[in-house]
Amino acid sequence: MNLKKNKKLRLLIISHVIHYEKNGHFYAYTPYQKEIDIWAEIFSEILIASPLKMAEPPSDCDYFRRKNIRILPILERGGQSIFDKFRLVLSIPKISLQLIQCIRQVDAIHVRCPGNLGLMGIILSPFFKRIRVAKYAGQWQGYPGESFTVKLQRWLLKSKWWNAPVLVYGEWPNQPAHIISFFTSILSNENIGLAKESALLKKIHNPIRILYVGRLSQAKNVDTVLKSVRNLLTEGIKTETKIIGQGDQLDFLQKLTGDLLIKDNLEFLGGLGFEEVLTYYQWADILVLVSETEGWPKAITEAMAFGIVCIGSNRGLVPQILSEGRGIVIEPGDYYQLANEIRKLSADVEAYKSMSRSSAEWSQKYSISSLKRELQELLMREWQIDFN
Repeated sequence: MNLKKNKKLRLLIISHVIHYEKNGHFYAYTPYQKEIDIWAEIFSEILIASPLKMAEPPSDCDYFRRKNIRILPILERGGQSIFDKFRLVLSIPKISLQLIQCIRQVDAIHVRCPGNLGLMGIILSPFFKRIRVAKYAGQWQGYPGESFTVKLQRWLLKSKWWNAPVLVYGEWPNQPAHIISFFTSILSNENIGLAKESALLKKIHNPIRILYVGRLSQAKNVDTVLKSVRNLLTEGIKTETKIIGQGDQLDFLQKLTGDLLIKDNLEFLGGLGFEEVLTYYQWADILVLVSETEGWPKAITEAMAFGIVCIGSNRGLVPQILSEGRGIVIEPGDYYQLANEIRKLSADVEAYKSMSRSSAEWSQKYSISSLKRELQELLMREWQIDFN
């Protein structure tokens, strides 16, 4: 293979993720921040076209370590109301002009989907002679209630209009050749070492230690966790549950906790930094993530590395990850089934240990260092450019 030399390529990342600036540092949601730092090790300069706020970043954010990252602020638009959608439509010409000005500054384009800016990036990028790659971080297969714009993004990415590599989570049949299965992890080699030590000691406790990590949104079905805890307590099975995350359902979930009389068995910890979350992976026996839809279930793959037995929903990539005895899948809102699976695990110590070992062995293969190598190999193969 004759590869063109990488002449210090500048990469534009088009992303709907909100960024924050504080004390001369740019912040973003930690898993995303860690991945972008890896892209910044491969390219000479990273320009990110995204919303930017001059504000205190949330606790689940961290700052970019690489100094070759710049933010090109784009209007922040979106929302569920009619007014929000009308305002977005009116803003399309201005946002398009902003993105075009960004594209003209770079050699390569990386569009992140699904999202409103991602959709505009898919439409605009092919008009320019730039090498490009997209990442679809949502559930690649359709799901009930999926919005039209999400379906449109997936259709465009599959089409000859985009006609460039698209990284998706999981392996799916009957896909165009440019749709490429790709896995990711933000665990460092040091994190993996900690996870291996924890996994060796993992066992199920009494009370059972249950963990949830993620956004507190309706689609995440956190109420299913709460209702299963109530169900187990009714049967005399004691649990200790920690909920990590923040979101618009917090007030509802806290009220539901009181209504279900489980305040003594459940604690809301709010949004925590990544290193602090790792301590709860060491603590927990079971992680529950029973969302309506999942792209890459980050919390599941991280928890698995620590030997936690995970119970996920039968949606998206989750059944592939938890197959072959690595975990359990259920219907997203079925708290009776969730309680029953937790009950069975607590009663069968050997089954728990076997599942814990299998999940840890699978997940510990993926790390942030392997992500850089795999990205370089993929881009070299697809773009015919030497990144070494």
